[in-house]
Amino acid sequence: MAEKIRDLKKNIRLWVQMIFAAVTNGYAAGFLKGKIYTGPWKNLCVPGLSCYSCPGALGSCPIGALQAVLGSRNYRVSFYLLGFFMVIGAMFGRFVCGWLCPFGLVQDLLHRIPVPFKRKNLPGHRVLVRIKYVILAVFVILLPIAVTDFLGQGQPWFCKYICPSGTLLAGIPLVLSNLSLRSAVGWLFRWKVLILFFCVAGAVFYYRPFCKYLCPLGAVYGLLNPIAFYRYEIDAEKCTGCGRCREACGMDLCVRDEANSRECIRCGACLRACRQSAIRRCGPQTRQKGRTT
Repeated sequence: MAEKIRDLKKNIRLWVQMIFAAVTNGYAAGFLKGKIYTGPWKNLCVPGLSCYSCPGALGSCPIGALQAVLGSRNYRVSFYLLGFFMVIGAMFGRFVCGWLCPFGLVQDLLHRIPVPFKRKNLPGHRVLVRIKYVILAVFVILLPIAVTDFLGQGQPWFCKYICPSGTLLAGIPLVLSNLSLRSAVGWLFRWKVLILFFCVAGAVFYYRPFCKYLCPLGAVYGLLNPIAFYRYEIDAEKCTGCGRCREACGMDLCVRDEANSRECIRCGACLRACRQSAIRRCGPQTRQKGRTT
């Protein structure tokens, strides 16, 4: 019984990821008909990446929505989106990346494939982790505002030229189910399939390369990670400095010194690895209790 409970705890994140992906991308009629759901739920954003054009998507991607607002000739700011990012980021930080993002689930499943020479990070990791912040600033914010057509309309640069999640969940299903789209496939679709290929192939050998190096949504949540209500705390009296937490951490963090790093996706691997129970989850109530005792 104890072993079954341990297995359940070990796989609970995977079950949450699969259930959330099924709920937010489970519009079966869209896949069957090759059409995009455009009902009222599409006016709402989901926490993780969820391409608007995915046939099964019931909600909108916050990064896609942000680009649409910034690129519009009529709107430059959306209080809904600002509030969404602030509330979700301040509450959970990159917990969303670890538990609620469908493309994070894809990478986790790919990384389970048994192959030799697995590594946590790509060469040049410390420099590469900054790329996602550049992508956020340039492709998500600056280009949609600054580069416009003759009507004053900007483009969703990240979605159009980079996002592998959109290619996997939206582009490929639509092309496969729609003959007219298949005949119109050009260099842009092939370019995005190439990006997707490197991301999914890389995920087999390296842990979550897209999350670490390219994802602008992870960058947004990462900036709020150090101050998020949901966070980790280290009990210095219990910690022995054994290093098991870092060994277990797929993001390759020294958890003892970086418990609330911008790169932590709150997967919980470090908590399970710590034999001293020196790491604990901490919400606002726990933090308040700690200050008053």
